[in-house]
Amino acid sequence: MNIDFSLVLMILVLITGVIWGIDHLLFEKRRLASAEEQGKEAREPIMVEYARFLFPVVVIVFLLRGFIAEPFRIPSGSMLPTLEVGDFILVSKSSYGIRLPVLNKKILDYSTPERGDVVVFRYPEDLSIDYIKRVVGIPGDKITYQNKKLYINGSPQPQLELGNYQVDRYGQFARMQEVLGGEKHDILLNTRIAASDSQYIVPEGHYFAMGDNRDNSRDSRAWGFVPDENLVGRAFFIWMNWNSDHGPSWSRLGTVIR
Repeated sequence: MNIDFSLVLMILVLITGVIWGIDHLLFEKRRLASAEEQGKEAREPIMVEYARFLFPVVVIVFLLRGFIAEPFRIPSGSMLPTLEVGDFILVSKSSYGIRLPVLNKKILDYSTPERGDVVVFRYPEDLSIDYIKRVVGIPGDKITYQNKKLYINGSPQPQLELGNYQVDRYGQFARMQEVLGGEKHDILLNTRIAASDSQYIVPEGHYFAMGDNRDNSRDSRAWGFVPDENLVGRAFFIWMNWNSDHGPSWSRLGTVIR
């Protein structure tokens, strides 16, 4: 079951805020006056004490997660070699405008994804699931994927062979350096799988996204375009890696996502 942590945090903010607020407005003065009459120290009910302590903490976490940066964990190898299974990443929530948490409604629009951005978005076929892919096409682009090479508006995107890349249980893949949007990034190609050619026109308000592990990624080639309203943010930093098979990978810490 997928848990919407923003919704959980919002509910916690409301519960703790209401408990603390009602006590402050209706009961605190009476409690203090009664304690003073009896010459005793006024003590808050345990529920109010917890609410008073938790409310500002939960509010800060809610605001940071909702408007600044949100953590995610990479569950699959569809973005190899850029992102590995077990990578814990941070996603900038303000890169493509300001959206209201939970409602996901954009209230301030000042930027859009560029070709080459690694983005997190709500999966178009199930909005409760978050996906991460690389934007390769922006509105109006003609995207052609032919003989395992990417063409944008008829122009091939440069590729440079870097050698082999070992993928656990799947053998060796060809590691290529691709230039997209003027920036370099690495991709993987499985030379044992035949090329599947396709062509798309990206509509307004949508983006074409692909995994860097090109032959092991279910992306826009399978389920279509990413609507702008599904965007969560831009992935920019790996702050930890923990793979259940191998434990922590310290070399991944502090890696900037490109």
